[in-house]
Amino acid sequence: MSSKVYENGSLQAVALADLITAQVQFIVTAYSTLGQTLPSLDSTAAGPFDVPANTPVKISTAVQLIEAACAQLCATVANPGHSVIKKTNNYVEPACMLVVVNAKIADLLLGKPEGEHIEALAKQTHLDAGKLGRILRLLATNHCFIEVKPNVFANSRLSLKLVSSDPTSSLVGLLTDEGLKSCAYMNETLFDPKSGPSMLPEDAAFKRAHGSPIFEFHEKAEEKHRAERFAEAMIGWAAVTDGNDLSKVYPWDKLPQNTTICDVGGNTGHATLPLIKAYPKLQIVLQDLPTVIEQAKEFWRKENPKAVDNQSIRFVPVDFFKGSLAHGCDYYYIRHVLHNWAESECIKLLTNVRKAMIPSSKLLIHDIVLQPPVRNTTSVVDQAPEPLLPNYGVGRVLLYQQDINMMGLVNSKERTLEEFIDLGSQAGFEFVKTWDAGEANSLLEFRPL
Repeated sequence: MSSKVYENGSLQAVALADLITAQVQFIVTAYSTLGQTLPSLDSTAAGPFDVPANTPVKISTAVQLIEAACAQLCATVANPGHSVIKKTNNYVEPACMLVVVNAKIADLLLGKPEGEHIEALAKQTHLDAGKLGRILRLLATNHCFIEVKPNVFANSRLSLKLVSSDPTSSLVGLLTDEGLKSCAYMNETLFDPKSGPSMLPEDAAFKRAHGSPIFEFHEKAEEKHRAERFAEAMIGWAAVTDGNDLSKVYPWDKLPQNTTICDVGGNTGHATLPLIKAYPKLQIVLQDLPTVIEQAKEFWRKENPKAVDNQSIRFVPVDFFKGSLAHGCDYYYIRHVLHNWAESECIKLLTNVRKAMIPSSKLLIHDIVLQPPVRNTTSVVDQAPEPLLPNYGVGRVLLYQQDINMMGLVNSKERTLEEFIDLGSQAGFEFVKTWDAGEANSLLEFRPL
């Protein structure tokens, strides 16, 4: 709750408007300092702060404050019923996003600032012109695409992220396909007396929607394209959410030559790729399932062949619940893995990591850390100013949406700092500190007990 100063809705609205004005001016000034203007939604030119890794923390925070304040201001002044129905109808837009991603509409509009008529787009995609036009009009109404004149559409600043060569488009595909379909069955799953209280992946809403748990689903030959999209989507998630790549988060420069980092469940190794590029003195051991490791070999051969040739990276397939992890590494790095599993499985994984360690080894967990929307005067976690929710509200809603995604996909969750510390303690680790790792992540350091 807000303090008594802001219990009056009128005072809240004015304070929110003032906050928006101040933060917008801050961002405009930041662009002016670089001799640029804030790109308009019609612009398809790249801006200096389009990539989170290149965006100063103060700019990222200002954007989150604006997003939070705008949403809270709208909720304050609008009719409650209107606001609730708008929220409820939000399922329509992701369904439309999947259509345009699969049809590669953004690709077809590249280099066509004057736009393309819907009849031409329909002919190229083999879709009904009337239905496709209505989908694009909805998306254009929400700034994704531009309707330059009736039934003529062009790319916008937002729709460029849907071009098939951008990993963000794979992330959109994953969320609007496997994710959206799973969430559609969440109600039935939660009210079912068997699956409702279960934390097993085979009882998640995903299985009800797709017939098998997600990891088995992606192993099927006929779902190879979705498995490949999943791997690309993880790169997209990192690109969209990571304000700081791993190389900028931790004092790697202070580590000795040939320090070894075991990337546990690291998928293609996209998170440790920038690390080894920045610090070639480091050695990476990438461990994941055999099929994933084969994809990783191709990825690294393309992105950093030198590291492959000089064996700065080693590819070691493993089932990290059953097999043995690489022994005696200096660091064990786990990025966006624990959120795939219930508490019991997380403890099993962390215990396996603990067994592989030597006394000087360290554990780094790179993950989302949730914060309740309750103001805490003793908290060491960053809190937004009043009258905003202390967890930045809509400015960081992506983290809480991801928590529900994990529930639907694998019956797991994102966690608070206290929950991570508890998991570590049960597996034989002591919490050391938190390193800031961007908008959607923290890097948690542990040492073995």
